[in-house]
Amino acid sequence: MTSSLCKSVLITGCNRGIGLQLVKQLAESSNRPATIIASARNPSGSTALQELSRTFPDVHVVTLDVVDGQSISSALKDVRSILGNNGLNCLINNAAVGFSTNINSVTPEDMMRTFQVNSVAPLFVTKAFLPLLQTAAAQSAGMGIHRAAVINISSILGSIGLNCGEAAKFKSYAYRTSKAALNMVTRCLAADLGSDGILCMSLHPGWVKTDMGGIHAELTVEESVSGMMSVLSSLTQSNHGGFKDYRGQNLQW
Repeated sequence: MTSSLCKSVLITGCNRGIGLQLVKQLAESSNRPATIIASARNPSGSTALQELSRTFPDVHVVTLDVVDGQSISSALKDVRSILGNNGLNCLINNAAVGFSTNINSVTPEDMMRTFQVNSVAPLFVTKAFLPLLQTAAAQSAGMGIHRAAVINISSILGSIGLNCGEAAKFKSYAYRTSKAALNMVTRCLAADLGSDGILCMSLHPGWVKTDMGGIHAELTVEESVSGMMSVLSSLTQSNHGGFKDYRGQNLQW
């Protein structure tokens, strides 16, 4: 994701894990976007994120609790002041929660909390920032992150078609259901925003060694994000409404 492709990016959930690494790799790129906006519910609690913002003047830290409407409105004002009249080229909905819940342990509270953070919040964050995406889209042509894009960080665990055999051994009613719902949000956004030139797609980062993914995961966060950035930089109209993994492979819904 280079500056020639993407002038501005806003990422949610940047206090740690994939979100933090996205900010780091973007900031350290020789052709980084002119404006990198890293948001988190409690950014002051992440020393690594604060250090990135001190080291790289293009990294702006904004407070954003994705399930709080007032926080979203406040973050929108902050982002507007940072971007001016240029609009927003890329929104990456990364903030999420996840934990194991099998048929015996799952509760209504687990389902609703996970659905709220992983499925509902990305929709309403996108809705709030849509005017900024539309502003950016009006300044260019084609389709991709060079113009305007909404990237929903999903999971292969949200694939209904792949929830069988070995892949079905991971038990998490709440997480799987929420990511399947997020994929439908992506498809709905693609249907609505395509005419504005705003690309919308779901992206699976792989099984990553983060607090959520655990120590037995297959990928380091650096490997995952490197792959994701390569995929993002190559997106075109053919990927609108799609579901890919960090290697660029298409996934079943």
